Amino acid sequence: MTALPWGDIDTVLLDMDGTLLDLHYDNHFWLEHLPRRYAELHGISRAMADLELTPLFERNAGQLQWYCLDFWSTELKIPVRELKLETANLIALRPDADTFLAAIRQAGKRVIMITNAHRDSLSLKMERIELAPYFERLISSHDYGFPKESPAFWDALQADIGFDPQRSLFIDDTLPILRSARDFGVAHLLAVKQPDSKKGPKDTEEFTALGDYRDLLEGL
Repeated sequence: MTALPWGDIDTVLLDMDGTLLDLHYDNHFWLEHLPRRYAELHGISRAMADLELTPLFERNAGQLQWYCLDFWSTELKIPVRELKLETANLIALRPDADTFLAAIRQAGKRVIMITNAHRDSLSLKMERIELAPYFERLISSHDYGFPKESPAFWDALQADIGFDPQRSLFIDDTLPILRSARDFGVAHLLAVKQPDSKKGPKDTEEFTALGDYRDLLEGL
């Protein structure tokens, strides 16, 4: 990939899951661990659990409640927070993400995390991986009441932190979110080539794909 025009970038907005952290933890939890524990806790087969969970997941995908542990605990009648702790050993940093964070802070960029993760998920991950010191702010979309997919999120972010979209870089692994940022006017956008280390590369369509964080350091 070509070097970023770092002289034109003041603010770096970063997603968490799949961007800074390996998405394997979340994929394993939601697609394997939670359905298995749901089946056990409700005394049903795994196949029946999948039949019950799949339409629920599909119906709520991309909405704020999709990312809300309280919503799923109530909806599924299981202690989702406690279940997330059972697989917390899988929480892992993507290679060289911390090297990149240290470099952009050193270069004087404003660094802000914007995640759809629920505050409880965010806290759990920050306890395991020491990323908080790299950031000016850790912002959950739940703080605003809109997911990053929504134009209202970007209006709320602008009102909160007062950034210049034309002089901002945003990195995320979710294409509808990147499109939402583009519609708001964020000038520099990167998708993540391989958010889940246990799965192959994904098609990032119209967006430049980030493979290695060290590639971004050129010209910083």
